[in-house]
Amino acid sequence: MSRMGATINDVARLAGVSASTVSRVLSDHPRISDETKERVRKAIEELQYYPNAIARSLVNAATNTIGLILNTGPELLMRNTFFVQAMAGVSIYAQESGFNVMFAFNNSEEEDLNIAKRYVSSRSVDGIILFTSRANDRCIEYLKSIKYPFSVIGRPDDTRDVLWVDNDNFQATYQVTDYLISKGLTRIGFMGGPKGLNVTRDRFEGYKRALSVHAITFEPDIVFDNGDFSDDFGYACMGEILTKPRNRLPQGMVTCDDLQAIGAMKALHESGMGDMAITGFNNTPLGNFQHPRLTSVDVNADKLGFYAAKLLIDNLRGIKGAPTHYIVPTLLVEKESTS
Repeated sequence: MSRMGATINDVARLAGVSASTVSRVLSDHPRISDETKERVRKAIEELQYYPNAIARSLVNAATNTIGLILNTGPELLMRNTFFVQAMAGVSIYAQESGFNVMFAFNNSEEEDLNIAKRYVSSRSVDGIILFTSRANDRCIEYLKSIKYPFSVIGRPDDTRDVLWVDNDNFQATYQVTDYLISKGLTRIGFMGGPKGLNVTRDRFEGYKRALSVHAITFEPDIVFDNGDFSDDFGYACMGEILTKPRNRLPQGMVTCDDLQAIGAMKALHESGMGDMAITGFNNTPLGNFQHPRLTSVDVNADKLGFYAAKLLIDNLRGIKGAPTHYIVPTLLVEKESTS
């Protein structure tokens, strides 16, 4: 229930603490217990006290720091160079603009939301860059509801009042699938990422549309549309595919990440089952060290990060007429894995 005009004393009463304790929680004081912080934060949310607290902090104490929330676990953060490249792009624009960068990472939507709330309540950053966009994204809705500055790498479901940057993932995957079809392939599989991510959905739709345009039957038994962007997932999917009779094996696989493709190529090589055209996404340096070298879609990850930072920092500076989104072009880089 909405409670307009709530005060710090209202929050204190609901949480069963003093007003000074509420103030210390808002500044993330280290001597306040986690249990008390959580109780106060719940009271803040229930009473909708956040917007006023945030407005005061933005007026009174700019940090010249932006916070990043990366949707990956520690095991993939260093192995998947997309994140490193995108962070480099963020850092370039931030440094040019006199801003510092801090980051946190996780692999769940709930933790995304918790990190965002910690950034907000501690007033440690002036704005936030989210490194993904999910269907019905709770983190986006939270930041919109409290009018906290943020930008997103990934097209959100509802683009109103959101600063975002993305590739045309539908078109990019349509193009790479069409490319395999132009080489005479008629049985092409697909590996996607987490089902809740908009990037996964858009790439899956692009793949399906290319099949449809060429009157090629969609075959669910060679489609894996709910995974992660890891070589382990690619290896497991290819292992399942290779249990099929030879006449039912796909001629090619479209994957949504170079690590998926690398895992698939490893399983294929170990099986000794012969060649299969495989494509990746992100065109990371890892693809050049595969045998054969990996055909991949270059998403210009550094530019995605650069423009995400530009959108946010230009907004923080109040630049009039600044764009609200950017579409970064992709490039299909053909190498030996599809020759």
